[in-house]
Amino acid sequence: MKIFLADDAVLVREGLAGILERVGHEVVGQTPDAPSTIATLRALLNADPDAVDVLVVDVRMPPTMTDDGLRVASELREDFPELNVMVLSQYVAPAYASTLFDPTAMSRPGAERGGLGYLLKERVSRVADFVRSLEVVASGGVVVDPEVAAGLVRGKGRALDALTPRESEVLEMMAQGKSNAEISDVLFLSAAAVSKHVANVFSKLGLPPGEDNRRVRAVLTYLTATGAV
Repeated sequence: MKIFLADDAVLVREGLAGILERVGHEVVGQTPDAPSTIATLRALLNADPDAVDVLVVDVRMPPTMTDDGLRVASELREDFPELNVMVLSQYVAPAYASTLFDPTAMSRPGAERGGLGYLLKERVSRVADFVRSLEVVASGGVVVDPEVAAGLVRGKGRALDALTPRESEVLEMMAQGKSNAEISDVLFLSAAAVSKHVANVFSKLGLPPGEDNRRVRAVLTYLTATGAV
């Protein structure tokens, strides 16, 4: 993978770079603040859309040290919707994660979106797990820290019991990052049948039309309830 690191702490950036390079990945750039991250990534991606496989960015960066990392992700994905982003945070912050996974804020309507991840920084020390999480995000999937996921979907886990075996199977494949078309191919179901099962999953999990990012929220419910995150 080609990975870009954005974090104001030099030791954190260099530590991540060392870990990733030791396991065979390439760090294509590093920046310490939001403005330089946006400027550098724009230049790289305008020159070559495949220049970066994953942007790894800290939530809190200069200049404001609040949610600058999320702002970076949002602004870049406006112009590059397929950019895969892994956000790292020092603290459990479900509100930040909700912002990250809000599709209306993160990319143009109708555009194919890249993968997204939100992990606590302490997870980085588990190198194999961290690298696997990056690979999931690089392939267009979703990764959410279990503590953060619990805060996002607390109270919805019992709703999984209402799903039929087929609906549970469909939800499991959604959690693997599969699209409706891929689920159709694997389960030998028509596109209409898959759409119906997905709609039933949303309904039973209390995710009505208009609910922000229903697919991600359904996946978070599944991952938290099954202990898969």
